[in-house]
Amino acid sequence: MRHITFPVLFLFTLLLSCCSEYTPKPRGYFRIDLPEETNYVAFDEKGFPFKFEYSDFSIVKPVPQNDSFWVDILYPKLNAKIYCSYKPVKNNFQDIAEDSRTFVYKHIVKADDITEQPYENPDHKIFGLLYELKGNTASNIQFILTDSTEHFFRGALYFSASPNKDSIQPVLQFIRKDIIHLIETLEWKKQK
Repeated sequence: MRHITFPVLFLFTLLLSCCSEYTPKPRGYFRIDLPEETNYVAFDEKGFPFKFEYSDFSIVKPVPQNDSFWVDILYPKLNAKIYCSYKPVKNNFQDIAEDSRTFVYKHIVKADDITEQPYENPDHKIFGLLYELKGNTASNIQFILTDSTEHFFRGALYFSASPNKDSIQPVLQFIRKDIIHLIETLEWKKQK
């Protein structure tokens, strides 16, 4: 009898343990502490043909590049970088604008949607577009600013991580506000 009860008990326990449904654990993301209030600092480097304000949560690093005026805006705590490039317009506005548009629409393969939001500041002769790329794209926000006669400024936000729209959404919204502020405060400087 003793030899029979152990296998019966084992089978009974096995049957009871098989009946519960498997429920997968939800995927968790690290908590990211973003500042409640953003303070802005002026970028007004000597020799640069533009100036703007950027978040004190970021670092602006000029990129030496053959007489060009490129800057990277780094967010070290968020693993993000805004690559900003500047090109002088010399009867080649259409070519530069089309190149910039091509850079944006290369992401169409991964993007769920690309929206274009126009921007105008006639007082400072600045016109532009803010591109928002929805989905798991390498770059979620890109923008161009120009006066269409002398200056062309372009920026593209990239994260140092695999694209995952759910995990970067809070950070993306935070940096988007900084990009909007940059766009609204950018001014062309008079060259001597």
